[in-house]
Amino acid sequence: MKANELINNEVNVINIGLKSFTEGIKKENGKVLDTDWLPPASGDTKMVDLLFKCELHAEEINKANEKAVNIIMSGQPVLKGIKQAKYVVPGLKERLILHAGPPVEYKDMCGPMQGAVVGAMIYEGWAKDKADAEKQIANGEIEFDCNHHHSAVGPMTGIITSSMPVFEVVNETYGNYAYCTINEGIGEVMRFGANGPKVISKLHWLEDVFAPALNEAIQKTGGVNLKNIMAQALAMGDEMHQRNVAASLIFYKTICSELTEVIVDNPHGKEIVEFLVKKNDQFFLNLAMAASKSIMDKARNIPMSTVVTALSRNGVDFGLNVSSLGDEWFTAPCLKPVGLYFPGYSEEDANPDMGDSSITECIGIGGCAMGCSPAVVNFVGAGSVAKAMEYTDSMAEITVAQNYNLPMPNMNFVGVPCGFDIRKIVSSGILPVINTGMAHKKAGIGQVGAGIVNPPMDIFKQALKKFVEEYIDK
Repeated sequence: MKANELINNEVNVINIGLKSFTEGIKKENGKVLDTDWLPPASGDTKMVDLLFKCELHAEEINKANEKAVNIIMSGQPVLKGIKQAKYVVPGLKERLILHAGPPVEYKDMCGPMQGAVVGAMIYEGWAKDKADAEKQIANGEIEFDCNHHHSAVGPMTGIITSSMPVFEVVNETYGNYAYCTINEGIGEVMRFGANGPKVISKLHWLEDVFAPALNEAIQKTGGVNLKNIMAQALAMGDEMHQRNVAASLIFYKTICSELTEVIVDNPHGKEIVEFLVKKNDQFFLNLAMAASKSIMDKARNIPMSTVVTALSRNGVDFGLNVSSLGDEWFTAPCLKPVGLYFPGYSEEDANPDMGDSSITECIGIGGCAMGCSPAVVNFVGAGSVAKAMEYTDSMAEITVAQNYNLPMPNMNFVGVPCGFDIRKIVSSGILPVINTGMAHKKAGIGQVGAGIVNPPMDIFKQALKKFVEEYIDK
């Protein structure tokens, strides 16, 4: 093209740099297409160097990651029953309290978690009130550890103590077990830090009335395949972190005949069924969490794998585990979810992100599957169904594979994005999307909204640095 033609004709520009580069062209009515491009790791030269070192070993890393996601996709979580935690949760003993997220001491816990700890001690009969509980804690009479160290998970505060009934889920492909408490329903609940008489009474009802009946029904079924339920629920609009309506009803349908036999002469039969079917749309969440934990635990400890095996938060710190780095935690301060608040509440009321429930995103449900859950969009403030689909598409950019066992019908039956890769996250700058409930920062008030949150990028950078130190620079 001659110079005068370039000057006199309409200018069309594709820009792959800063948008400010094109300001002059736009002023002269030129046409500009800005590409969504950033340098690797947003130009962080230290991270770029680490990514380059990983690229030199890409074949070996990719092979390890393929092994990890094959383990994830082949997992078959089956609910075997409900038992008291002290009989099945590994390493759980009297006066040991398990909690959500990475390890944290009582003095450093957020308000809701401290409230739940006090409630758990009253429930167990270890303390008569808050003052008594805190005196025992100060004297070193109570121990704390995170659920993930004990093959367990729990929503929000995630508290598990010895007397609590827990779902017992086995990954039948590999034989390992995982555990989670029973969802308490809505209102005043311990998972949001409440510890009043109603909360304690509900926990005892779950232990003494509900759990024995449901366990007997589960035993009669011979075990409930949770993966089958999850696949069906995806087709019915659940993503199984914030929306579990379909999954909860499918679960009830699966065990209803056996449960009817069990409760036919039970004076509490009606309230058992009402709690399961009418009063607890999130009932399946805890089952999805235990299923996800049983799946992800077998993807741990694979040398050279950069696949994330746990994302978890305690209301103060957000923690990350990576397959090749075992149980080592990489942590940074939690962020607050962005979303919709219930009437009368605002961002000022919300506690930073909390709970083990982000284990669901690790297998590809929850935020990763938001694109096939239109009904959850407004609840978490995602904006639109199209935006939710964009979230799901973006998760495919930072994962290793798409899980064909969990297809998304309204997205052409592609599988959910599966296996977060710390290399892809650091390189692209795209963070995992987690949709979550929001707790009030004060104990006992409960849920104040729902929204979307991302883990802090720093935990992925920490993990990448440690991975290179352990496997490449040695």
